[in-house]
Formats: sequence, C-alpha cells, structure tokens
Amino acid sequence: MNLTRRSVLAGTGAVSLGAVAGCLSEPDETGNEGGYAAFFTLWDWANQVADGELEFENPVPAGEMGHGWEPDFDLTADVASGEVFIYMDTPEFSWAQDIVSGLERDYDDSVTVIDAMSGMGPHLIPFGGADDEDDEDDGLPETDYDHEFDPDDIVRERFDFYDLRTEDQLGYWHIDHWHGGVPEVPVDGSVPIGAVFRDSDDRIVPLGENEAFQFDARLADGAQEDVIEITSYGDYVELTGLETGNTAIIFELRHEGDLVYDTDEGPMTVDVVDGEGASEFHDPHVWVDPVLAQDAVSNIANGLAEIDPDNADLFEENAEAYNERLAEVDRQFEQLVEDADREIVVFVGHDSYQYIARRYGIEFHTPTGATPDASEDFAAVANLIDIVDEHDIDTILYDPFESSDPDDMDDLPSDAEQLLEGSSATDAEPLSPVEGTTGEWNEDDWGWVEQMEEINLPSLRKALDAE
Repeated sequence: MNLTRRSVLAGTGAVSLGAVAGCLSEPDETGNEGGYAAFFTLWDWANQVADGELEFENPVPAGEMGHGWEPDFDLTADVASGEVFIYMDTPEFSWAQDIVSGLERDYDDSVTVIDAMSGMGPHLIPFGGADDEDDEDDGLPETDYDHEFDPDDIVRERFDFYDLRTEDQLGYWHIDHWHGGVPEVPVDGSVPIGAVFRDSDDRIVPLGENEAFQFDARLADGAQEDVIEITSYGDYVELTGLETGNTAIIFELRHEGDLVYDTDEGPMTVDVVDGEGASEFHDPHVWVDPVLAQDAVSNIANGLAEIDPDNADLFEENAEAYNERLAEVDRQFEQLVEDADREIVVFVGHDSYQYIARRYGIEFHTPTGATPDASEDFAAVANLIDIVDEHDIDTILYDPFESSDPDDMDDLPSDAEQLLEGSSATDAEPLSPVEGTTGEWNEDDWGWVEQMEEINLPSLRKALDAE
C-alpha cells in the first residue's frame, strides 16, 4: 500500500469524532468491527462491499463535500481505534494523508490503510493548481520591477509555487492550507521550488538576494532532520535529498531579513525517495468516473479481505455486484452522449468533472479550477455568459453543495443566479460532485449510484439537449 504523505495539515487536538462531525453511520453496536472512510463516496463504497460484516464511519458532515473539507480536530486517535482507514492518497486530501502518516509513526501500523486510488497512476489527469485553466500552461508570470512594494500590501491569503525545473505550477497556499504539493525529492538529487507573491493590486513581487523580499524555508518544529537540506537563494528554495524518509517544512517570505509571514499553520511534507522522484500532481476527482470507480471498489474489497480473510469471498462477490451497477452508469453516460444534440455544458462549480469530460467527450466550462474553495471572479463569470450566449445554452448546471442550503434545490449559488440574469439561459439544474450527501439524500438512503442516476444524469440530459 502507498503510505506516501505529500502535504500536512496540522491537527489541533483529539476529541471524539462522533461528537463533533455529524457522522453518517453511527458507531457499531453489534460488536462488528470496522473503521473509517475519508469521505462520503468511500464510505458508501466500503459499506456496499462489506455488507454489514464491517462497519464504517464518515467524518464529513452532511451538506459538505469531502474534497476541500478539513477536520477541526486531529482524528488520528479515533481512526486508530478501528481496524481500517480508507482514503485517497492525494495532496488534495492532505488531512487524510496526515492521519496515515500519524498511524504509521505512532501506532505501529496497527490499522490497515487502503488507498482507493492505488494503481490509477496512468489514468490520472495532471493538476496544475491554477484557478483559471487557461493560465495553467503559462509558466511563471512576469515580475513587476517598477514598483516599490510595502510588506503590509502583500497578499497573505494565497501564493503560488512552482517546480523551476519545468516552470509548472505545483499548487498554491490558501489561507492556512495547501492545494497541491512538493514533488518527491530523490536521494542525492534536488528540486528547486519557486514562489509567486502578489500585492493587493495583483502586482508580482520581485524576489532575490539583492531584492527587498526573499523566499525562504525552514524545517517545521519537531520535523525529522537529516532527510533534506534546505538552501535558499532568495528567489527560490532548493530541496536536496539526504536519505529516504519524509519531513515537514515551512515556507517563509522575508523583507530585508525580517519575516513577513510563513506557512506555520500548514507545514508541507517532503518525501525523499530512491530514484528520480515524481514531478506531477493530479486532479483527485477519480470518483466521478464510473469506470475508475470500479478500480477503487476493487481496491477496497482487496483491502478488506486483508483484515477479514474469512469474508474475502463475500467482499469480492459484493464488489463484483456493485461494479456491475457502476458499469450500468457508464452505459447510461454513453447513451446520454449518443442522444445529445450538443457537447458543451456550463457548470457553475469547481472543475470536478474532468474525468467525465475526458471519457465521454463532454466539454465542461467552469469559473474555477479543480479546488472547491477557489473563488470566482467577475471575468470568469462574464466568460461563461459569453459561452452560454454563443452556444444558445438554455440550461446551466450548478453545484448544490456551493449553495447556502444544499437540501434546497431552488437555492442557487449567487454566481449561478448572476449567470442566469446576465445570459440567455433560462434554467439551472444541480450537478453533484458525488463526494458528499445532503440531509435529504441521506434520509432517502442515496449513495453514489443514486446521486448519479437521480440527479446528475437527468441534469446532464437537460443541459446537453438529450431528452
């Protein structure tokens, strides 16, 4: 199993999970054992496979998405009380990677960890981390050398970071956590990391030893030493691998030697590996794809068989039966595309459907990138208005989890309302990223398949004129 953790979200203390998280499944009272699944979809799939032989809890409350969610407390001790933890090993679930690292470090591998993404590497879509997909391939933006920057004007909520070997954006810091992460560093090799800081007027701050501002890094408190060497050149930081293992670092912005701010609230994990290391990060939304979902379900079944070999045949049979349901959803998507009169949809939400777009040839236009807490701007919404009008789109799609009340399908997110008011579109339909549930869907016992068949496929049929 891949226990790699590439980014860290520092915990704030352990409490009883059931008391604070609004779990979808109550702790088992029959004596059956089980564990935790990192978000709704994995919880649903685990229960489909286990069929009551093992019980699972979902820490993400109803009404919230799994991707982008962050626990208020360190859940490692709660997870360690069970037998299994099911997650996806991607920096976009950094809190889950943090739990896995804690289990490995503090609990002697007493919990079986199942990475539902295992083996999917060749099928993953590279994720650059930019909000605007049109900017992802532009490389480093130009620095503004004609302005004298005041430290108080530097934007602290976000900065972007890059792999300077390729000038590919790796992700960005957002308020108190990371999106994306640092590539694996090879032993006796190095990875140069650059950063882009902006002021309140969106001007790019010059960095360098001979500039007023410098980019720097340090080991986090308590982080493992002797794994990497950190060298700062003012405009970039070089990470050199000393020995295999992982450690955590904190990035800093300094002004004439004085600290302006740092990322102490969310240290970044760096993995040092034998070989060349990896340089790409990927869109984590594999769960929306009914074909890749079958691989995830099979991974779960194989993992559960390790902790309960007496029921291995049952888990395999359940996984095969459920995967046939997923295959039926795949067939419905194929029929949808065959019936459709158009190939373009406008989706007011984060870009969670790239895997569907690639598999079925549907062109999705969204106002933000692949991260759920990325903010839209006026230009992005204006661009969607132009697309709606150009293609005579009647029905736009919106993410119900981004409205103020996910249970109320008439409660549109503000940007969806703005799009309807400013364009020729007359209707808006919900499109769930199938990574969370609402209170109403939970009462109806809807899982992944039901959300697809009852919400998403009908909405896409309207949007694609396939009715």
